[in-house]
This record gives sequence, structure tokens and C-alpha cells, in this order.
Amino acid sequence: MKRALTGKESPSKKIKVCDEEEEDEEETSIAAEFSHPLPWGKIEAEGLDLDYAQLFSKDEADRLFKQLEEEVEYFTGEKAQVKVFGKLYSVPRKQATYGEPGLMYSFSGVHLLARPWTPTLEHIRNTVTSATGRSFNFVLVNRYKDGHDHMGEHRDDEKELDPGCPIASVSLGAARDFVFRHRDARGAKQRRHIEPVKLELAHGSLLLMNQPTNTYWYHSLPARKRILTPRINLTFRLIICQGRKEPKPSQ
Repeated sequence: MKRALTGKESPSKKIKVCDEEEEDEEETSIAAEFSHPLPWGKIEAEGLDLDYAQLFSKDEADRLFKQLEEEVEYFTGEKAQVKVFGKLYSVPRKQATYGEPGLMYSFSGVHLLARPWTPTLEHIRNTVTSATGRSFNFVLVNRYKDGHDHMGEHRDDEKELDPGCPIASVSLGAARDFVFRHRDARGAKQRRHIEPVKLELAHGSLLLMNQPTNTYWYHSLPARKRILTPRINLTFRLIICQGRKEPKPSQ
């Protein structure tokens, strides 16, 4: 069985539910797309293409969360700040980056060099690859201590990201709302009326943001003061160029 994401559905959002009774060619196509098929839910709107599934059981997700709490080293100081309109602000969450040697991810005036994979991050990456048939060489880790920690609207469209590879987002810990807003429907001077798409990302879930989602849609994790427990989010990416230049030896 394939199931759609449950919850409130906006009029602009199309949910595909794939049952066992669907035509054989669709099942064949899905099997070809994912090496180890999961019960995927498809979420679509204009320029929005998402896949959602429960990747880990509660027990396994609990274990992975605990292991990440022990393994992950988060940035501090200048690496825990972002530049917005020329001013530095503290990031309202903890961040870390891991991946293949020499890879760097740059956004909002910050340049984050990947640390070597931890055993747990490598295990989760391999599980995501088995489920999606996609390879990833980098992960951005965001830890939200409670509902006060949040992430503002942005698009993951940095030049070092492979545009043909989806961004795979694994959620562990507290369930949080995740909101997509079309670029033409933002702010007081919005050009069009397009309903936002809101999902609740569950403990142990996997969300794939496929192209062209990050071209047309901004996403955010709003503050939710009623949330009292932590959440760890892992966004696996494929970086196609190195943002790091090795320093020349001194003469």
C-alpha cells in the first residue's frame, strides 16, 4: 500500500494515494525509482514536488536520536551566526555539517566545512540511499532544543548543490510544522494568491524535496512555543563542487 500524508489539505495541494489495485505500469515505475520501495505519499502543487514516507520505526528513531545526541558536534562562535543585510545574527538553532572530505556548504555569508561522517550519520545516509536510489555526500544537521528554535523562509538553491538530486530531509524527535510558500505569494506585495502547503514532519520520517520545488517554493520551520522537546533534522544533499580552496604553502 502507498499512503498519503495525513492532516489538513489546502485546496492547492494535490495528494496522490497509490493502492495495490493501481495499474502495473505505475508500480513498475515506482519500483524503478526507489531501490527499496517505502509506503510513499506524494504531495504536489504548482512547481511543488514532494515525497513523504516513514523511514524508521519509533524504536529505531529513538535509538538514532540518542546516538546523534552523543556524536554530533555543533558549531559555535562565528560559525553559529548568519549574515542578513550585512548584519550578523545568531542562528536560532544549533547546526553542524558532515560529509566527504573537503566539502563546504555556504549560505547567508557562512561557510561550513564538512566534518567526517559519524557512524550514525553514515548509517542514516545509507538507509536513505537504499530507500530512494539516490547518493548523497553531505548532510546539514539542525537541532531545535524546543519550539522556540526555528528556521526562517528560504530556498535551498545554492550553486554547489546538484540541481538534479532531491534534498532528503530526515526528522527525529518532536514533530514540527514545515511550511512551503510559493515565491509569488510572499509578503505584503504578493503577485498571486497561492495557498501555502503545511506538513507535520513526524519522528523517523523522510521528506524528499524534488525539483523544481526549490526554484518556486520557500520553506520554513516556524516557532511553536507549545513544543517543549528537541528535534534533530538531517538534510542530505549532493554537492557537485568544492567550495574550499586549499591554501598555498608559504614561501
